[in-house]
Amino acid sequence: MAGQHNGTANGYSATNGTTNGTRPKVLQLGVIELAGDAWAEIGKLADIVEPKSTDRASFLAEARSGAFDGCTVAYRTFESFDITGKVDEEMLSALPRSLRYICHNGAGYDQVDVPACTAREIRVSNTPTAVDDATADIGIFLMLGALRNLAASMASLRAGQWRGKTLPALGHDPQGKVLGILGMGGIGRNFAKKALAFGMVIRYYNRTRLDESIEKAIGAEYVDFDTLLRESDVLSLNLPLNDHTRRTISCDQFSRMKKGVVIVNTARGAVMDEAALVEALDSGHVYSAGLDVYEEEPKVHPGLIDNPRVLLVPHMGTYTVETQAKMEEWTISNVRKALTEGKLRTIVPEQKHLG
Repeated sequence: MAGQHNGTANGYSATNGTTNGTRPKVLQLGVIELAGDAWAEIGKLADIVEPKSTDRASFLAEARSGAFDGCTVAYRTFESFDITGKVDEEMLSALPRSLRYICHNGAGYDQVDVPACTAREIRVSNTPTAVDDATADIGIFLMLGALRNLAASMASLRAGQWRGKTLPALGHDPQGKVLGILGMGGIGRNFAKKALAFGMVIRYYNRTRLDESIEKAIGAEYVDFDTLLRESDVLSLNLPLNDHTRRTISCDQFSRMKKGVVIVNTARGAVMDEAALVEALDSGHVYSAGLDVYEEEPKVHPGLIDNPRVLLVPHMGTYTVETQAKMEEWTISNVRKALTEGKLRTIVPEQKHLG
């Protein structure tokens, strides 16, 4: 295939980003909306190549035609999935062998098959910490809204019924409640610090326990997974989505939680079994939920949409001017470093051994 013969990796210079002495190329997958000046600087270093395709089939055909030959770095956004689909073995086999870096705009990168990239010696970066504040903020919003059972009255108000034909169930205050955080990365730690302002008791479970100094700084106590499920008044999901975390929360886990628990998810929808959540809500075992992410976006389980005790946001955790600009600039800095130094600023954890 044409896409695998031109611009080979052997001709790439890690120090100046050139391919066989020619000007380097960057494949742009997605729109740059706020960091135009930073992207213009990339245009001074490399030729920017944009696909003409509008769906995965045509994108793969365009790649195989050799249209992207010579591209050494790819900039991609979450939204580019609508055109390219997942960055998987099929897509990678269509892209040119010259591709050495994929710079993903986002903290979560479940759209990218990292093992497949590693097998092809393609390094992947993301934007850790750039999203921490905004995602934690929407988590606080969802937690307070779910605790106070505001979704029902918000809907009745818009329907012209003030607080509804019958009053909604009384809400709950956050003070003194146990907030269990599942996944204590940057977002989880940010969320914990903000929740302390509401007088909550912070407990967490993480694959790797934090240093004692960090625990003390954010006022969080480490507990095992079962204890977290059993004792949390609010359970916030802040873990990444991968093969090990898919549907971490399902029927069995809900059965181990205390009756009346509140669920908050700002991570990825598929870390929780939506059908199991609907069942737990319908039975009253789960009091309410605040969700920003869903298993099959943009599809949302009808049992969640129809339940007045669920506060729903359409995946807008990082949807602010400041955070979107920060994410774009961070991703562009990875592109620049790849072009000028043959390295990435923030290579994903699974590839740390590649430097």
